Amino acid sequence: MVRHGLAHAYGHVSQRFTADSFLVSPAGPLGSVAEGDECVRVSLDGPLPTGALPEVRIHREIYRNRPDIGGVCRMQPPATMALSALRRTPRALHGLGTYFAPAPSLWESVALVRDDQSAVKLASQMGDAAAIVLPGNGAVTAGASIEDAAALAFFLEDAARVELAVLPATAAGIAAHEYTPEEARTRAVRAGALFERMWEFLCHGDPEWQAYNQIGDRD
Repeated sequence: MVRHGLAHAYGHVSQRFTADSFLVSPAGPLGSVAEGDECVRVSLDGPLPTGALPEVRIHREIYRNRPDIGGVCRMQPPATMALSALRRTPRALHGLGTYFAPAPSLWESVALVRDDQSAVKLASQMGDAAAIVLPGNGAVTAGASIEDAAALAFFLEDAARVELAVLPATAAGIAAHEYTPEEARTRAVRAGALFERMWEFLCHGDPEWQAYNQIGDRD
């Protein structure tokens, strides 16, 4: 997340551990997490444990609402944040944007989501979507696995980049082509290992990724 510019000091990621718990990254900048640092285990019931950041409530409510979700990313992608300053979220203007068609929801507040009531409301607004944008504060993506959630984080930022790139043309009266619902459904596919290839791209060079591949080779 950090190496690809999707998070800075305040990002955090999580992965479902059991049906009623998940693991979240340590309470510190993601870029400072060292190989072997332990994640924080969070139960879906009861208060947040010591070592869990207040915004981890967002993760907890998404996991509570959606048994199909296996991974969540909370990040601060710059193009997405810039677009949210205009109170806009990226439309499906290119292939990677179709996974959020017609566009991700925009959260109602500029305040950080650090209390139970707000987290419950945010997860409810997100519904079964792949992402929600927090104006001025970044975004959240959720997928069937941490690999999916990370890929969606990159997809969302790329969609926002494209949206910002076409704004001058739009202001000049040249309309960008927004994918129709049928076009979006046709394009938003998983075939061809699209998500797996993005995961490999994101992880390339990580010590854990290299170790994982070495284990796979031995198997």
